[in-house]
Amino acid sequence: MMVVELVIGTLTHSMALTADGWHMATHAGALGMSALAYWFARTRSKAEAFSFGTGKVYALAGYTSAVVLGIVALLMFGESTRRLLNPEAIQFSQALPVAAIGLLVNLLSVKLLDADEHHVVEAAHADEADEAHDDGPHDHADDLGHNHHDHNLRAAYMHVLADAFTSVLAISALLGGRYLGWRFLDPMMGIVGGIVILRWSVGLCRGAARQLLDMVPSPALAQAIRRKLEIGDDRVADLHLWDLAPGRRGCIVSIVSDAPQEIAVYRSLMEDFHDIAHLTIEVQRCPNHAPLT
Repeated sequence: MMVVELVIGTLTHSMALTADGWHMATHAGALGMSALAYWFARTRSKAEAFSFGTGKVYALAGYTSAVVLGIVALLMFGESTRRLLNPEAIQFSQALPVAAIGLLVNLLSVKLLDADEHHVVEAAHADEADEAHDDGPHDHADDLGHNHHDHNLRAAYMHVLADAFTSVLAISALLGGRYLGWRFLDPMMGIVGGIVILRWSVGLCRGAARQLLDMVPSPALAQAIRRKLEIGDDRVADLHLWDLAPGRRGCIVSIVSDAPQEIAVYRSLMEDFHDIAHLTIEVQRCPNHAPLT
């Protein structure tokens, strides 16, 4: 479909159709990157070289795909602006059927990836349940800011969704140009599509970057952990919480106390936080430590 849109878009001088074709071409590469990320993460899931597993590979691939998506949006905006200032004759009757078929292909892709996203989340829940006896607690709920976003799969989904959106814009522009004589719609739709897709790209970059930079995934969850552990004279002196992979988080907590309890007691208090796959607790006896505020 990508090849057909590029060829027909060039021959008919339709910027909307050509932009959709290039959009799909770039996304084909991005989807290949997503597949490579899954292959890399799964084949190296047991490698000792990765201290916390290969979950960050998904976020890295998602971030890279988002950058590519942003570049495509800027190129679409630039070329569409040039066509708006220097209009070209468009062969609407040849371009319209191709744009319609392109939309159907993109909608089918969206449906398939949407189903895959739900399947991956359910599989993640099942994996966490299977591993609970070995690695500690895992998550089966979506409370306290918990999420199971796979930024790599979400990037793939956003790519095909963006393709479907540009196909709708292409069809709208071609219909308006053919039946209403509004030839400016063809390059204008390229501009509008570029702006909207750029916004999607920025949002996806932010989500993946939070995981790559080990930002606290949920301030509410961090506060809940503090409240759970700070009982009596016990005080959380240091807390690190970060995403390891979709649905899996790491937590390192340091507790100071006049009369510390056994580590097992503190671990039992953390059993409610099911998505924490890697938990390290350090307890220090610290007489006369600062009171809680």
